[in-house]
Amino acid sequence: MSDLRLSPDATATLDQPILSALTTGHRHLALKGRAVVRYPAGIAPFAAFLEETDAARRELREMAGSGPIAVLRAEGADTAPVAGLETKLAATVLQMVARDIPPADPAFAPLALGAADVPEMLELTALTKPGPFFARTHELGRYVGVRIGGRLAAMAGERLRPAGFTEVSAVCVHPDFRGQGHAGALVKLLMAEIAARGETPFLHLYADNLAARTLYEKLGFAARKNLVFVVMQAP
Repeated sequence: MSDLRLSPDATATLDQPILSALTTGHRHLALKGRAVVRYPAGIAPFAAFLEETDAARRELREMAGSGPIAVLRAEGADTAPVAGLETKLAATVLQMVARDIPPADPAFAPLALGAADVPEMLELTALTKPGPFFARTHELGRYVGVRIGGRLAAMAGERLRPAGFTEVSAVCVHPDFRGQGHAGALVKLLMAEIAARGETPFLHLYADNLAARTLYEKLGFAARKNLVFVVMQAP
């Protein structure tokens, strides 16, 4: 992994990005238990332990309800299963942090996406599978897209907002419009906007997605560390 020379505070923030976001930039969205904090189910499945104990795992099961709930864990962590929840996905994800901010194309003017665009956003993310995207996920930050012939051809947006950082997420392009530079243009725009707020862009991608990693490296992101993304749900 690259040496990003992060401060101790930044390292702690990025080691637990869900917890950090729900206690800083997204604290207004946080549903808090005694030992678990999570996003509302309609926005995102993400949750985090304040401290992972048997009592906290029981609370996670209660907070999950009947829907999916997801956590990020340190790679290689020895963690107990959560009784009453089945693991639906356990995948290694690579966390990348912007080392450089490339200039955005001043002529590129994507559309701002919002509630009226949700059906198309859900359709595009279901097709391309960039990660969990729900009917209210767009409330997490700014989402932008490209329309071609009236169709939503590409989109990207902001997800986790831990202090000092904003996650770039939901980067996806419809198969009919790939290879035209839409993903790169959208990500560069978001990176420039995030940096203009005095924050650092970061992102997560499945560790085996080499094509996406190559793109992000060209855009100025550097690999930081692997985490394990675990999605669970009651049977």
